[in-house]
Amino acid sequence: MTDRIALWLFALILLGLGLDYYFAGMDGLIFLGAKLGELIEWMAFWR
Repeated sequence: MTDRIALWLFALILLGLGLDYYFAGMDGLIFLGAKLGELIEWMAFWR
């Protein structure tokens, strides 16, 4: 991955977080964090 692609991805992620904060009050990030926690627990069970 080149630096240019990495910077564009970083900018898109920040834009998505900013839009989530503006329109939903970070509810989307909280939801994704909870689902990530569930996924980690599920994967640890199968390990």
